[in-house]
Amino acid sequence: MMKLVFATGNSGKLREASEILGEGFELVTPAHFGITEDIPETGKTLMANSLQKAQYLYDRCGCNCFADDTGLEVDALGGAPGVYTARYAGDDKDFNKNMDKVLYELKVLEKSARMAAEYGINTKPVSRRARFKSVVTLIIDGRKQIFEGTLEGTIAFEKSGNGGFGYDPIFIADEYPGQTLADITEEQKNEISHRGKALRAMAEWLRDNA
Repeated sequence: MMKLVFATGNSGKLREASEILGEGFELVTPAHFGITEDIPETGKTLMANSLQKAQYLYDRCGCNCFADDTGLEVDALGGAPGVYTARYAGDDKDFNKNMDKVLYELKVLEKSARMAAEYGINTKPVSRRARFKSVVTLIIDGRKQIFEGTLEGTIAFEKSGNGGFGYDPIFIADEYPGQTLADITEEQKNEISHRGKALRAMAEWLRDNA
């Protein structure tokens, strides 16, 4: 069984990754090696953050490891939150606040569009199209490999569901219209998720190359 250190302290992400990778892989967190501080992520892109986190972990523990950075991109918000997804409403990484901020900003845009229409100003409807993007960096014996995954969908008008984590309660994947990622089962989410796509590509590469 291959042991890999996953650069996360998020139990939901750890469980998701373990289920997606399946048998043959044992995942441990940085805390297993006494690394409890926040891993730096000061890059300007998802790939830069993913690389930075993986390299930091490899330098500290010297073990095969991987890190992901995931961003939510909302078209009407110019691609935000993007690289600031986890800290969109502040450094405390409160995803309820993050979701509230996204929902509020979309409502403001929609209200502005309605007011403009009332005054006879032609405006395009506010798009709620969005996508999750994940970039996973794997370091095996010092070698780096990059894997990516994307999930297309829309932003809901309100939170729904008790499952998942992060922005799941406001994201409706194209594959499950009318339901947020927090409404569907973990198995359903893992089949389509951005992180799932990247991790399955990583698992396939490991089976063929490691």
